[in-house]
Amino acid sequence: MGHRFVRFCHRYADHFRLKTRDVALQSKHYLQGLVQSPKKNMERMVEVVPNSDEQALQHFLSNSNWQERPVLDQVALEADQLIGGAEDSALLLDESGISKKGTRSVGVSRQWNGRLGKVDNCQVGVFAALSRGSFATLIDVRLYLPRKWTDNKARCDGAGIPIEAQRFKTKPELALEMIRHASALGVRYNWIGADGLYGNDPTFLRALDEQGEVFLIDVHKDQQIYLEDPEPRRVEAVQKRGRKSTRWQSESTPIRVDQWLKQRPESAWKREVLRDGTKGTVTVEILHQRVWLWDGKEAKAHHWHLLVRREIKSPNEIKYSLSNASEEVSSLKLAQMQGQRYWVERSFQDGKSHAGLDHYQARGWKAWHHHMALVMMAMLFMLEERVEQQEDYPLLTCSDIETLLAHFLPRRDIDADEVIRQMELRHKKRQASIDSCFNKQQLE
Repeated sequence: MGHRFVRFCHRYADHFRLKTRDVALQSKHYLQGLVQSPKKNMERMVEVVPNSDEQALQHFLSNSNWQERPVLDQVALEADQLIGGAEDSALLLDESGISKKGTRSVGVSRQWNGRLGKVDNCQVGVFAALSRGSFATLIDVRLYLPRKWTDNKARCDGAGIPIEAQRFKTKPELALEMIRHASALGVRYNWIGADGLYGNDPTFLRALDEQGEVFLIDVHKDQQIYLEDPEPRRVEAVQKRGRKSTRWQSESTPIRVDQWLKQRPESAWKREVLRDGTKGTVTVEILHQRVWLWDGKEAKAHHWHLLVRREIKSPNEIKYSLSNASEEVSSLKLAQMQGQRYWVERSFQDGKSHAGLDHYQARGWKAWHHHMALVMMAMLFMLEERVEQQEDYPLLTCSDIETLLAHFLPRRDIDADEVIRQMELRHKKRQASIDSCFNKQQLE
């Protein structure tokens, strides 16, 4: 595995060879530190990675002019070769908060941190993950900048934020950027999944539909739906100054999805087995109906799927999802698509626990994006190992790979000669034990 890791680093080396300086060695040292050091900051990395230097790593991350975008694009395309293009390949969008102290780290603000479930001083990244079955890995990211940042040019300039990135963008807008980029790059997925933050933005859903993207995205319980086609009609009104205005109107009345749910009998729930999990089969109960969505501004309503899901062991935990998939798609397939979003959360867990996603010493825009690109490289390597070894080791985890790399790669904090001496000593003891048993058998 150590040799495969070194070859993996060489595949990306050209991205770190600049006109005036070659930092490919620093990229290997940093990547090695991410997978080998228990604590993934540079001070701890240099204690583990042979021949590494903290100052050199800091310059590599914060000041070196290598570009993260080509690295991320290669990660995305190589992830696509592994898990893209399958029937259950999906592009999953979600944000993740990273707690920070102080006010100088780029994008930091008191904002919602989903990992903690509360408002906290943190940075928030919007991530894209490519998923197929139980395999998933992060392939792109956008740093969310609150208005407190974008409204303060001096603050943005001080953190090295490029001029073109200093405009406020919502999280759904950032997600849409990544979707368009992945599609243009040629990443192959069959649908897009996201949580209620994105489903609550009608502009986001309609943009995906107009682009021909299939989606299954959660919505909030106050989502308005129509149970029949609202059949919008154009109405002309005369304003006070004699101007005529046109608007759309419907005789139908919408209903909230949670109110619609209360009208459904208990017998309407359908039990479905989604997949096999580590603790047995994952079984849920679902409701499925075709509904209409209309925002009051469009000439025609959208006829989409509504999927409601509840956990058998937690019946009060209910999720609502909308999908523009074709009318023929079954309720089971929709439920499986909805359940696929679990794997982006798993990607965050693996990234933070085993690839240093939230372990970094970086305040500026460049350093943050450099770190994220290297983290996604580390996660891609772990995905490659899991895919290639799945036949022999179907339960291989990122934790297992991190443990193996920590021992197979050279380490500064371990004396190789001492390791050999210890191995020879253990071998001599085992051999002595075998000889003793043999001698006893001979005497008997």
